[in-house]
Amino acid sequence: MHFDSAFGELAHQLPKGLLARMGLEQSAAQKSASAALPRRQFLKMSVASGFALGAYAHVAGAQSAATPAAALKAFEQPAAFVRIDKDGTVTVAVNRLEFGQGVLTALPMILAEELDADWALVRGVHGDADGAYVDPLFGMHLTGGSGSIKHSYTQYRELGARTRAMLLAAAAAHWGVEPAALRTESGKVLGPGGQSLAYGDLAEAAMKMPVPQKVALKDAKDFRIIGKATPRLDGRAKSTGAQGYGVDLRLPGMLTAVVMHPPVFGAKLKSVDDTAAKAVPGVQAVLRMPTDRGGEGVAVLAQGYWAAKQGRDALKLEWDSTAVERVDSVAQLASYQALAKTTGRVKFNADMSPLATAPKKISAEFTFPYLAHAPMEPLNCTVQLSGQGANAKVNLWLGTQMPGFDAMAAAKVLDVPANQVKVNVQMAGGGFGRRGVPTADYVVEACTVAKVARAAGLEAPVRVMWSREDDIKGGHYRPMHVHRAEIGFDAKGRVLAWDHVVVGQSIAQGTPFEGFMIKDGIDNTALEGLRDPYDVPMRLSVHHPKVNVPVLWWRSVGSTHTAYVMETLIDEIARATEQDPVAYRLQLLGDKHPRHKAALMLAVQQSGYGKRQLPAGQAWGVAVHESFDTVVAYVAEASVRNGVPKLHAVTAGVHCNLAVNPKTIEAQVQGAALMALGTCLPGAAITFKDGLVEQSNFSDYVVARMPDMPRMAVHIVPSADAPTGMGEPGLPPLAPAFANAIAQLTGKTPRGLPFKLA
Repeated sequence: MHFDSAFGELAHQLPKGLLARMGLEQSAAQKSASAALPRRQFLKMSVASGFALGAYAHVAGAQSAATPAAALKAFEQPAAFVRIDKDGTVTVAVNRLEFGQGVLTALPMILAEELDADWALVRGVHGDADGAYVDPLFGMHLTGGSGSIKHSYTQYRELGARTRAMLLAAAAAHWGVEPAALRTESGKVLGPGGQSLAYGDLAEAAMKMPVPQKVALKDAKDFRIIGKATPRLDGRAKSTGAQGYGVDLRLPGMLTAVVMHPPVFGAKLKSVDDTAAKAVPGVQAVLRMPTDRGGEGVAVLAQGYWAAKQGRDALKLEWDSTAVERVDSVAQLASYQALAKTTGRVKFNADMSPLATAPKKISAEFTFPYLAHAPMEPLNCTVQLSGQGANAKVNLWLGTQMPGFDAMAAAKVLDVPANQVKVNVQMAGGGFGRRGVPTADYVVEACTVAKVARAAGLEAPVRVMWSREDDIKGGHYRPMHVHRAEIGFDAKGRVLAWDHVVVGQSIAQGTPFEGFMIKDGIDNTALEGLRDPYDVPMRLSVHHPKVNVPVLWWRSVGSTHTAYVMETLIDEIARATEQDPVAYRLQLLGDKHPRHKAALMLAVQQSGYGKRQLPAGQAWGVAVHESFDTVVAYVAEASVRNGVPKLHAVTAGVHCNLAVNPKTIEAQVQGAALMALGTCLPGAAITFKDGLVEQSNFSDYVVARMPDMPRMAVHIVPSADAPTGMGEPGLPPLAPAFANAIAQLTGKTPRGLPFKLA
C-alpha cells in the first residue's frame, strides 16, 4: 500500500465529523460565512484589494449564488484559486507546500493552460488551511505521497477552464454575441471584427457570471504550456538569495525561542539551574515546558536567535530517563536479526516447500539504519496570539505539509476554536516528510512556548527555531530495518520459492492513521515495493517492534529499503545463472508491466549499455522500481578503487505519464538520485548509545555533496496519460543500481546501506 493510497482510504472512511475536528474539512463557520457573503460585498472586497476575479479562501463560497451549493465543492470554484488584476496579472493559489518540488510553477502551468493565460503574467502563491485547499482526492490538507500533480491535475485544469468560460461569458455579454463565437488567446478574448478584450478588463464582470459545473478540456495535442520545459517561477528569487522562508520571518517585537529537548526521548527534568542563561544579554525568559512524547524541556526566549542559543548553552540541567527505554543500536540490531529468523505477520503466503530442494539458493540479510530528513532549512514555527477567551485568535507562520492538522493541533494546545487559527503557509527549504507529522510535534512545541510565554507576561510573537543539531537529534527518523531472504531457484533463474522477513518499526502506529494504514497488524509502508513487479512465489512477513525512537515517512517511504533488497537480489539471481541483468528483468516483467519495460529500455538505450565500452575498472549496474505510480529505471556506471566505490554516471528512464514540466522532472530525479547516493556513503546513519543520538551535524551525519554527484542524463517516456507523482520515485532505484555495478566488479553485493565493502 502506498503512502497516498493509505491516506485516500483514511479520507474515505473517517467519519465526517472527525475529519472536521481534525481540521481536514472546511469548518461549518467557514462555510456559512463564505456562503452568506453578499455578492456586492464580495465584489467590493475584490476591487478594493486590487483583484478583479477571486479573493481567495475567505470568499471560497462567494459564487454559490450562481451555482447550487451542492453542485461544486469549494476546491472546484475559481474564486479560491484565481485572481486577475486589472493589469492582467494572473495569480494562482496553490493547494500544496512548495519545498523544492516545483508545485508553485507546475500547478499554475496546468491552470494557465486551460485559462489560455499569458504565461509571462502568471504568478503562484500558497493557499492555507481553508477547506478550498484540501487535496481533492483525499479531502484533507496534504503535500505528500508525490500526489500534488497527480491528484490536482484535473482539478486545476477544470479551475482554469471554468475561469475561461466565465471570461468568455462576460465578453459575450459585452459584445452582444454568443460565447461560442469567441475564442481566447494569451490573456485576451478575441471577438468579432478583430476586437479583443484583455482578461484584466473583463475580470470584474466575469465574477458575476455563473460558474459552469461542466467544462470541456483541451486535447493534449493543443497544449502550449503543459509539456514545455519551463523555468520555475521561484527560480530567480532562490538563485539570488532573495527568496524568504519560514525561518526568515520577522514581526514587530518578535522574540526568538530555542528549546532544550531531553537527550533521551521522553526523559523528564530532575533539576534546572538557569542563572547563567538569564544573565545572557538579550534573554527575556527561561521557561520549563512539556515536550514531545511526554518529556520535559526548557525554552529560552530572547531578542534574536544567537542570544537564545547562547542562553540555552548556559543552562545547567539534570535529566531523569529511568522511566523510558534507552535505545542502543548494537543491541537493537541483534534483536532485529533474531526476529528476522522467525516468521512475522504474513502478507503473502506462497508455498515454501520447494525451497528445501531448489538446485540453487541465496541466503541474504540486509540492514538499513535510521535516517534523518536533514532539510537545509531546519524546523521553525512562528506563533502570534491575540485576544482572550471567545475573542482569542492565533496566527501561525510555517512551511507545512499538513496545515489542517497543524491548525487543529494549535487549537488544542491553545484552547481556541480551530476556525480562529490562521495558518500562513511559508516557502520551505526542504522537508522530505519531516514537515508533515501527524502529531504536529514542532507546531505543538511552538504553541506551547507561546502559551507559557504569555502566562509569564510576554505578549510578543514567538518564533521557535531548531538548530541543525536539534534537527539531527530530534527524532522522527526513517525507521531502521532488517530484511532476511531465503530464495530457491533453478538454473534458468526461475524462482521456486522466496521466503522474506522484514523487521522494522511501524510509521503509522500511534497516529490518527493507525486504523487505516495498518491492516492485520501490518503497516504496509514497510513492505511496499516487495515482490512487485516480479511475479515470484513469495512468503512475505513483517515484525513491528516498539522502540523509543520516533519514526516517520522519509522521501519514498518503504521503497527506500525494499527497492534495494529486491533489485540487488534480482541481479544476484541473474549473475548466478549467467544471464544479462537487463534481459533477465525483461523476461520476468513479461507483458504485464509495459511501463517498467519502457522506462528500463529507455535508460538502457540512452546509456549505451551493452554497446559502449566502459573505461577499465568500471562496470554497469541496473535497477528499476515503481513507487507512487511512477517507474524510474537507472543504468549506473561505477568503479571501486582501493575499496572505495565511486559513481561516475547515471542514465535515467522515467515513466510518469504526461510530463507537465520536463524541467521540474529532471530536477526532481537529479535531486532524488543525489539524496539516494547519500544513503550509500559511510557515515549516513543515525545510531544510538545508551539512549542518546550519536550524531549531531553534517560533520558526523554524512550527506552527499557536489563532488559526489555523477554525470546524469534524464529521459522521459512520452505519454499523454494523466500524470503520476515525481517527488519521490527517483530515489529508490539509485542505490541498488550502484550496488549492482559494485557486485559486477567485486563479486559481492553490499548487504545494506550505507555500503560496507570491507
